[in-house]
Amino acid sequence: MRKIVIVIAAVMLAALVGCSSEEEPELLIAGIPDQDVSLLEARFNNLAEYLSEETGMKVRYVPQADYAAVVTSFKQGDVHLVWYGAVTGVQARIAVPEADAIAHRPRDGEFHSVFVAAPGSGISSLEDLRGKTVTFGSESSTSGHLMPRYYLSQAGVDTETELAAISFSGSHDTTWKLVEAGSFDAGALSEAVWERRVANGEIDTSKVDVFYRTPAYVNYHWVAHPSIGEEFGEDALDNITEALLTVDVDRGGQAKEIAESFNGERFVRTSNDRYQAIEDAAREFGIIE
Repeated sequence: MRKIVIVIAAVMLAALVGCSSEEEPELLIAGIPDQDVSLLEARFNNLAEYLSEETGMKVRYVPQADYAAVVTSFKQGDVHLVWYGAVTGVQARIAVPEADAIAHRPRDGEFHSVFVAAPGSGISSLEDLRGKTVTFGSESSTSGHLMPRYYLSQAGVDTETELAAISFSGSHDTTWKLVEAGSFDAGALSEAVWERRVANGEIDTSKVDVFYRTPAYVNYHWVAHPSIGEEFGEDALDNITEALLTVDVDRGGQAKEIAESFNGERFVRTSNDRYQAIEDAAREFGIIE
């Protein structure tokens, strides 16, 4: 009888432990996989730790396979807070209409892409890309595909018929590496990524360098899932937003480290209506139907 009582008690204790763990949900964060995996893991794991300390929530980073996957994960409610490019952010909010764009870096209000080619290649303008091979980033990338392609069109270059070949490298880092290696005549990528890699001495600018910088447009931003209020409480979204706004180089320490890992100085507020022009351009090129 005593053994039976002990077994029953152990089972009940395990059930209670299981229930208590279920009562403490995790805030799952993600980001578009636009750079090397090791860089993304360091960036988002550091941010997860920071948000956990600032909000008191359990926060965990969930890596994503590609741009489409991070939109699908958000649609299914598998992640709550995502760092998107402008296009994927629009796609996510179309899929989840109650979702909100809550914060971005100041530079995202006036973002730029760069086109790169080998110095001495004879490529010095967008018009020079006629008959050349060009690599973009992900097909769903704002700064690696949509806006560069839009400005090519504005320059009178028909990207469907006048380029020798188009490829999608999958990430900004892969784009410049392919051009540096001579695999493609030119490529388009995020100016923020380019500047960071040049500053770190990772790019040999004698083999690949910028020949064109696009006009400004809006880009990266944090998008929050509407389930956050239901799962974490009605004040949770405000707390998360305020925590993101404390990520600032002027604060020093971990806050400064995170801001710099995002190639910026801080996060500021944004809103859904700022991305309408991006949605219109994405529909024009068939990226969003």
